[in-house]
Amino acid sequence: MVKNIPSKMAAVLLTGHGGFDKLAYREDVPVPIPDDNEVLIKVAAASVNNTDINTRIGWYSKQAYTDTNAGGSDGCKEEEVENDGAWSGSSLNFPLIQGADLCGSIVAVGRQVDPERIGERVIVRNLMRAPCDFRPFECWVFGSECNGAFAQYAVAPSLETYAVKSDLTDAELASFSCAYSTAENLLHRSRVKAGDHVLITGASGGVGSAAVQLAKCRKAHVTAFAGKNKIQKIKSLGADQVLLRGSDPVSIIGKECVDVVIDVVAGEVWPKLLEVLKRGGRYAVAGAIAGPLVDLDVRTLYLKDLTLFGCTFQDDIVFENLVKRIENNDIRPVIAKTYPLKDIIIAQKMFLSKTFFGKLILIPPL
Repeated sequence: MVKNIPSKMAAVLLTGHGGFDKLAYREDVPVPIPDDNEVLIKVAAASVNNTDINTRIGWYSKQAYTDTNAGGSDGCKEEEVENDGAWSGSSLNFPLIQGADLCGSIVAVGRQVDPERIGERVIVRNLMRAPCDFRPFECWVFGSECNGAFAQYAVAPSLETYAVKSDLTDAELASFSCAYSTAENLLHRSRVKAGDHVLITGASGGVGSAAVQLAKCRKAHVTAFAGKNKIQKIKSLGADQVLLRGSDPVSIIGKECVDVVIDVVAGEVWPKLLEVLKRGGRYAVAGAIAGPLVDLDVRTLYLKDLTLFGCTFQDDIVFENLVKRIENNDIRPVIAKTYPLKDIIIAQKMFLSKTFFGKLILIPPL
């Protein structure tokens, strides 16, 4: 350990599933002590993500059927979400410090970690494999199965904590881990390559806008969905064509013209996404913000020889490639606004409004 680390810190505690009243900003939370293979990080910035709200309201429960915005303020209306309210289908241990991604500096290390790591500016892989002994398709989410980034200090396994050499600000680096690794994983799993025509839903959100940039890095042709007032911003990220959110892609771009669909929306438009896929096309999904229940004509699936990818677990190379792209300046973050950590409820209300473009960042006290 090093000196000048306080015993207490500011943090936001999630006290249970529900509305904003379940978020408690406190300044008397014990500073965590790193275990043998962990590092202690002084958090400089953290960002707001859909998964924070989904977890708070209990949306991951199989008892919840609505879109994510429907219960964003008050929590899901369905009962019995306590036993399966986590993304993994299990219960959570409250109180919990949420926050899936951060940027900060290592200020202390556990006994089995090289002390030379102290001082590194780092981000944390939000889907952590080390706590599950690197077993395939098993992971912990930072800020779900363990405490996360909405605090002045956080601990994480050293193996999941990546030093990043970049001129980007702390707020900019804090925007990457969750959204961009999710997008990179969607493209990796669906094998997007140069020349592919890729259709991306929810392109004005964190994952969608990241997917636009990362698909263009692969030299794909990108068609994206976005709201009317965000079309030009999505084009500025590299999208070749932008469709108005809610429009019928079949009537605009035609049937069987897309190689890959990258989806975080689902909802009512979902059957159309399979119609625009070519025979042998690939569909990858990592979200359902417009609603998790969709109509599937199984004949479309097998007669067109489609492949569907559910994308949560990430191979190690996904985050490694993301860090390389950050350091090579291949991708650029978009920051909409920053808030003090104590204003997390204001930030989440803005997040639910969908009136912004880019990431919302929380800054803990110095």
